[in-house]
Amino acid sequence: MCGIAGIIHFNCITDSPNRVSAMTNALVHRGPDAEGYYNDSSISLGHRRLSIIDLSAAANQPFFDPLGKYVLIYNGELYNYQQLKKEINDYPYKTTSDTEVIMAAFSKWSINCLEKLDGMFAFAIWDIKEEVLWLVRDRLGVKPLYYFHDSTGFAFSSEKRSLLKSGLINPEIDHQSLFTYLTFQSTGYPNSIIKEIHQIDPGTYLKVSKNAVELKTYWDITHFHQNEIEDSKQVRKHVFNLLLDAVQKRRSSDVELGVFLSGGIDSSAIVGLMSLGSNQHINTFNLANTKKEYDESGYAESIAKRFSTSHSKILLNTDEILSKVTDGLKAMDSPTADGINTYLISSAMRSTGLKVALSGIGGDELFVGYPGFTQYYNANKLRNAFRVSYALRKPLAYLMSSLGSGKTTRLGRMLAFKNPSIDLVYPILREILPPKLIRNFIKSETDASILGQFLSTKSTALKSFELYSQYSIAEYLGYSQKTLLKDTDQMSMAVGLEIREPFFDYKMIEYVLALPDHFKYPTSPKRLLVESVYPILPQEIANRSKQGFLLPWKSWMQNELFTLCDFHIRSFSERDYVHAKPLLEYWHRFLKNDPNIRWMELWQIVVLDFWLQKNLD
Repeated sequence: MCGIAGIIHFNCITDSPNRVSAMTNALVHRGPDAEGYYNDSSISLGHRRLSIIDLSAAANQPFFDPLGKYVLIYNGELYNYQQLKKEINDYPYKTTSDTEVIMAAFSKWSINCLEKLDGMFAFAIWDIKEEVLWLVRDRLGVKPLYYFHDSTGFAFSSEKRSLLKSGLINPEIDHQSLFTYLTFQSTGYPNSIIKEIHQIDPGTYLKVSKNAVELKTYWDITHFHQNEIEDSKQVRKHVFNLLLDAVQKRRSSDVELGVFLSGGIDSSAIVGLMSLGSNQHINTFNLANTKKEYDESGYAESIAKRFSTSHSKILLNTDEILSKVTDGLKAMDSPTADGINTYLISSAMRSTGLKVALSGIGGDELFVGYPGFTQYYNANKLRNAFRVSYALRKPLAYLMSSLGSGKTTRLGRMLAFKNPSIDLVYPILREILPPKLIRNFIKSETDASILGQFLSTKSTALKSFELYSQYSIAEYLGYSQKTLLKDTDQMSMAVGLEIREPFFDYKMIEYVLALPDHFKYPTSPKRLLVESVYPILPQEIANRSKQGFLLPWKSWMQNELFTLCDFHIRSFSERDYVHAKPLLEYWHRFLKNDPNIRWMELWQIVVLDFWLQKNLD
């Protein structure tokens, strides 16, 4: 896992090597083990390395092919590199790294090599002779890649903060992205929270030359892959084999690795599958809380004992957690209301000396783990009644949607729809603040419909899938890519920890998305997953309710973190695009325990102002 950066200047941008050096220095946390640079008359490239596979200096980057035609900088892990190395047997390998296998694959098949690559990656390959840059991002968007482009040149990096260090960008907030952030606690593709900085979409590559920037999608999650007709037993066996493969191929490492073990279904399944077919010992870690109501360590210890892992319980008390909140805020490359939890877990594991960890994130999105799945499914099963009752629902919808924020407002807005299509329902189920309330806080003529509009462009393709899969795809295109994976990457890499996510295996995702709904119907939590890995999981784990890593944020914001929160709420209210009075009134209502106001609604504003002060002000 690493950080990459570069500038194509074509003799238009002066001092590019120094600019790239500044950009790369801003990525030290992503790659503390080595650094390297390449410069010629048209481009400057920089790399920071976190050594995971082939720890020798020979595997450092930038990496060149034997003929000196291509130079590569790469962030990620290629899980099938050993199989590809056997397939490309006419390449003169000099290392045991996955980096060299990517170079071998590109040398053999050019950009068509992407069909062969299985992993999480963001990489840049410069064709020295043709003066063409290829920028590539993995299928699910696990690894980030940002860019800036104007008439003088093109710059890219693993992080926005690094791009800002190029000195090429006048940092201004993007108001459409601001509105989107306040709605969903994150920003979407292709824009970012900063004007002029764009994100390369997952499953996409850019071809950059002196005369053009071409974008092409090489993998699309909405492309339907027909499965063979199978009965329940065959389906469960297929899911088991795909998940087992996803877990085992993510174990490849030349350094010790561990597993985040919460004691929930997803992480427990990963530990159980790791125990199969390998004598390699398993390191498991659980972040425990001294307050019993927030502690899951007993479940984790049960799984660790069952599979004889080397288990570590890292106990944090409230004072220790609170002391790390500011560090977590400083670590954010993108503002996020939900990232501190990941930072706490990642920093705790990195403190043990480990560089690599497997995580169970993604299980809910694929195996019907959220309430939104059921809400969307039920609404569509009543689609005819939904259509017929529109005239009766409309007055009630208007009344409910005018009551402020919260579940009542969201339900009212959904009742106003003529049909419960995914592009209408999903954005509302995922929003933090409704558009009407946001317009009360900020001076903006934009709206948050960009996610709904994007999903509507996929409507024809989505109709190929059944209802649960439609919602899963919305999760992948929405929350997963824009919040979950982004948080996981930025908060883990902030402490130099690589996280691998077996549930984001594209082969397994393609298979499960093509399954009929009846295989996934949640008569019990994540039924298809649990039945597929049976009898690995004990009953007390398989049947337990989802909890997650919970912290008492509401109480903290009103007490221990009040000074921090009050300062940034007031600071944000003084910005020229903010309506101060209604925002401050909302904050005071929260402090008086108004039950209609959720802590997340205001915490995301605290995070945003902290981020703006650190990066743009």
